[in-house]
Amino acid sequence: MVSVKGTSNKLFLNVRNFFAALNLIQAEESGRRRILTASASTESIPRQQWQPQDHQALELQHQIVVENNGCEIFPEDEPTPPDSKWVISIKEKLKQADQDNMACSWTKHSIYRIPHRLKDGEDKAHVPQIVSLGPYHNGKKRLCQMEQHKWRCLHRILRREKHKIALYLDSVKEVEEKARAFYEGTISMSSDEFVEMMVLDGCFMIELFRGAKVGFEDLGYPFDDPIFSTQGSMHSIRRDVIMLENQIPFFILEQLFCLQCRQPDQGGLLAELALLFLDPLKPTDSMEVVPLSDQARLHCLEVFRRSLLGSGPKPEPRVMTPWSEMRQQHIHCVSELRDAGIRFSKRNTDNFWDIQFNSGTLEIPRLVIDDRTRSLFLNLIAFEQCHFNCSDVITSYVIFMDNLINSSEDVGHLQDNGIIEHWLGSEAEVAKLFNRLCQEVVFDINDSYLSTLSARVKDYSSHKRHRWGFLLKHKHFGNPWSIISLIAAFVLLVLTFIQTFYGVYGYYIPGP
Repeated sequence: MVSVKGTSNKLFLNVRNFFAALNLIQAEESGRRRILTASASTESIPRQQWQPQDHQALELQHQIVVENNGCEIFPEDEPTPPDSKWVISIKEKLKQADQDNMACSWTKHSIYRIPHRLKDGEDKAHVPQIVSLGPYHNGKKRLCQMEQHKWRCLHRILRREKHKIALYLDSVKEVEEKARAFYEGTISMSSDEFVEMMVLDGCFMIELFRGAKVGFEDLGYPFDDPIFSTQGSMHSIRRDVIMLENQIPFFILEQLFCLQCRQPDQGGLLAELALLFLDPLKPTDSMEVVPLSDQARLHCLEVFRRSLLGSGPKPEPRVMTPWSEMRQQHIHCVSELRDAGIRFSKRNTDNFWDIQFNSGTLEIPRLVIDDRTRSLFLNLIAFEQCHFNCSDVITSYVIFMDNLINSSEDVGHLQDNGIIEHWLGSEAEVAKLFNRLCQEVVFDINDSYLSTLSARVKDYSSHKRHRWGFLLKHKHFGNPWSIISLIAAFVLLVLTFIQTFYGVYGYYIPGP
């Protein structure tokens, strides 16, 4: 099919003369489709067909569609067949996808929804129970009770600092688009609603951080305040503040904090206050606040993660491992490793992830486990799984512990050696916690900072002499009675040998 569209609606086309003047570019093979452009001068059209108003030379631009070596000519004013509703719908979706692709920069995202594969059907670990921060859970009925306390907090801040609310609103309004880009997915909130939420939630978080440092009474709250006190709901609020779906861009907090302090560049101080507030969530006994680098801070969960890692493990050169060897690097549980001659001891360090293996002893730092541990590790793992170019130190550690712990007996042995301290109901609950955390986690053993250590443990446990030494020590010399029995048997054996010797000696060499 060939279609030619002319620029003049009043021009009568003479097909024979038109094709005499038309320069066609040779079409491609039969059955293929291409678009060609041709021009025809009005000189090839008889003058008797000219209209008076067409006295100037006209040049026709035509779009030619060649298909299956057939030709048809349509005037420009002839309408093309309309698209069906189905085709129109698809075009609308493609147009919207193109707009979304242009508007979004995936590398700017840092606040994500927890992937469904990691949720395990339990909302308490990843869904806020007391307070909503940010857009993902904003407006939920069960969280609305905290909204009045947020407004009460904002009112006290404005009165204490002698500020007008317009100062905060205008400041956040200027960076609204940057803040929206932090969130995964489309935020269906108007500009005014989004800015109001950022100011309200941001000021609430800053007040929590400042109260942890100077005390809420010094900020003007009564000692028995249901929210802003060391008692009340602070335990649950901390857990909500650390959830991945419940984050505020840290630069928003810095901006609001600088307005309150009336000084620029206070991000470092705010990060220290945030870590002080979140310190009870740390899975170690360390009370030291690790200073952070000047690297851009994304949100509270990311700041807390960096403080847990400190300088972090030294990256090891990546070595591609065959699949068969990758399976072998998943180490056995505590009970099986003990039978293979491996010992366990507590490593004295504040870095809970800093595991070492020396001379047959697996040295593991102390880990404190309570009812907030699952939520903490789940959200840290989810962030590492979702965020672009993020290390997987927490994921590697949790998977390593999951391999070690299969039963309550494994937990009990680690507890006896001072490696685990838990405040859960039983050792079985601790084992269940680790076993559930690692379900559906996407993980490559080659990327783990513990891959080399796992291979060394596997190699050590494969030697039979280590297993025999363990059995001799723990099965036969495991208690004092076994040692006494062995000594008695040895003495009896020696006496029997002496008696036999003298009996034979007296037979062959009789006395005088």
